[in-house]
Amino acid sequence: MLFANCSLLFVFSSLALLFITCYLLFVIGIVFTGGEGPEPQKLKRLLDDLGGLLIVAADSGLALAEAAGIKPDWIVGDMDSLDSKNRLSLYPKERVICYPVDKDYTDTEIALALLWEKTSEDAWIIGGGGGRLAHIFAIRDLFERERYPRRWITAREDIRCIDGGDAKNSVLTLAVEQGKLISVFPLGGGPWKTGSKGLKWELDNVLWERGLFGLSNVAVTDEIEINAKQGRFMIVLEE
Repeated sequence: MLFANCSLLFVFSSLALLFITCYLLFVIGIVFTGGEGPEPQKLKRLLDDLGGLLIVAADSGLALAEAAGIKPDWIVGDMDSLDSKNRLSLYPKERVICYPVDKDYTDTEIALALLWEKTSEDAWIIGGGGGRLAHIFAIRDLFERERYPRRWITAREDIRCIDGGDAKNSVLTLAVEQGKLISVFPLGGGPWKTGSKGLKWELDNVLWERGLFGLSNVAVTDEIEINAKQGRFMIVLEE
């Protein structure tokens, strides 16, 4: 009986170790989506510095990833905007999940759901710039949801999301060039309250309300801090 208990303990310990290892391995998940994204070399440098990523390409986001020499772990979507279906043949069939064109969810939503299913704690979106305005609005609205991406990188913007109700993600501190343009948009239903350091127009006394935003603020130091004391905010840094 003792040996049986020891065996069970070993099995449970091994499973727990496997779960923790997978969790740590996929702390950040990346969705590559269609639309304009960063230049390939810049993108590759960014992701090389991170390591241990789970990467999902949504439809033509596959081309954006491959341009930077990145092979996604999964590919999902209806593939209606992918330039060549031949790209899919380079990946294991079980890692390519095709959906019908007529569906209730966007390819980006499906990719995000897969990331979170695979235990990614923090999700980023890369791509999605330019193109149809409706698609941009659709991605923007993903940041309104209970579980939301924390970063969205297009060709010309680096967009962050912070939330006063999330102790791990309520303060954004960044090294920036002086003169960088920074815009702040409240999300959700409020109430909202902010603090900041290093901006030309500090945010401590702003009385946020629905429809109010801070456009084209300016970094006046080499490091800025924006603190979401209450509510959720989208921070847009222009390249």
